[in-house]
Amino acid sequence: MNTDTIAAIATAMANSGIGIIRMSGNAAIEIADKVFRSKSNQSLKDCKSHTIHYGYIMNEDEVVDEVLVMIMKAPNSYTRENTIEINCHGGVLVMQKILETVMKYGARPAEPGEFTKRAFLNGRIDLAQAESVIDIINSKNDFALKSSISQLRGKISDKIANLRKIIIHETAYIESAVDDPEHYTLDGYAEHLNEVILNLQNEFQRLLDTADQGRILQEGIHTVIVGKPNVGKSSVLNVLVGSERAIVTDVAGTTRDILEEQVNLNGIMLNVIDTAGIHETEDIVEKIGVDKAKQYLENADLVLYVLDSSQEMSKEDYKIAEMIRGKNVIILLNKSDLEQKAEREEFDQLSQLSDHIVLISAKEGNGIDDLTKIIYNMFLNGNITFNDELVITNIRHKNALSETMESLHYVEESIQNQMPEDFYSIDLMHAYETLGTIIGESVEDDLADEIFAKFCMGK
Repeated sequence: MNTDTIAAIATAMANSGIGIIRMSGNAAIEIADKVFRSKSNQSLKDCKSHTIHYGYIMNEDEVVDEVLVMIMKAPNSYTRENTIEINCHGGVLVMQKILETVMKYGARPAEPGEFTKRAFLNGRIDLAQAESVIDIINSKNDFALKSSISQLRGKISDKIANLRKIIIHETAYIESAVDDPEHYTLDGYAEHLNEVILNLQNEFQRLLDTADQGRILQEGIHTVIVGKPNVGKSSVLNVLVGSERAIVTDVAGTTRDILEEQVNLNGIMLNVIDTAGIHETEDIVEKIGVDKAKQYLENADLVLYVLDSSQEMSKEDYKIAEMIRGKNVIILLNKSDLEQKAEREEFDQLSQLSDHIVLISAKEGNGIDDLTKIIYNMFLNGNITFNDELVITNIRHKNALSETMESLHYVEESIQNQMPEDFYSIDLMHAYETLGTIIGESVEDDLADEIFAKFCMGK
């Protein structure tokens, strides 16, 4: 199957300015020659690599479309195979007809992600880099995109490769010493290996510590808006989204279910959840909404605690404050456009709950810029951070690193219990192979198929 010539529409299946049909495989150029006619009648196989040619796609004597054809000869292509990209008009029908034409002359439909899979199998990229391709496509914010591009350029691959070298070096020394004790000594080796293991554990722990940060980069900040009924939570959601997403009335308890929206604030993605007002209620439906609000609150990365600044704080306000203690909280004193009946000092008591207290009017839009700046600064410099260091954004990578740490722990235990040296090499080798699954040097076919199945047809 890997020697077949594959073809797929590489652009979205929707009417647009241009469309691209991609082919890859040994016969890609030969098939293109059968369907492409240039005014000069020059054969594509005689053309230089990485050149573009103007002409027509023909289905026998029928003109299918006026096109530009790009030719990329192996191994200097995305897949390291002969690759043809046909740039045509972006109508769904015409793209489909060109695809049917190249398949008529010998290409077969590509499977999801098969172009990238071939790039992996042909050694152009490793598995971690291949996964970063889909991460780039699915990036929801500037920081996720930056992290994914860094991984595509091999940052995580280089790190894992270097750590594997350390592990395999120690494994090889142990095996050599066991097989040839006359030339290799294990005297004092346990102390040396213990130091190596501690250093490796520190390195892997640093990577694992970035995993939650990586999840935020990829998925966005799970942001929950909480407060008692009728303090303006839905109004805050609407002003962040920029549309009337939630129903707003003067009736307390209008929101009874969970509303979730994605908001992009200066390149930072927030997954904002508007919850039912938290309070004691006998209404069955409203009670379900309150229970849901409490569940979402437990897993929140960021809490926007909304209070009615025109009213004195109530027992319910203080109860909610206790629920969110210890979380990343921004306190929003809403309804600043109304007459202020409460003293500001009462709300200042909440400073122990959060360093960030913002006076806003969701109705008028006042204070929202200040809120945006605080969230942005928290993300960059505070509780939620991002920098140019390597960040683990893939759950598969996180699991592999955790398993590696477990193997190194077993090595450490073997050293402490003065076990024979071949016990060390067993767990070291398991750590080495587990790390190999990240970059694809030791990976089952089923796992590779599962990873590439997440891609679109043309990638």
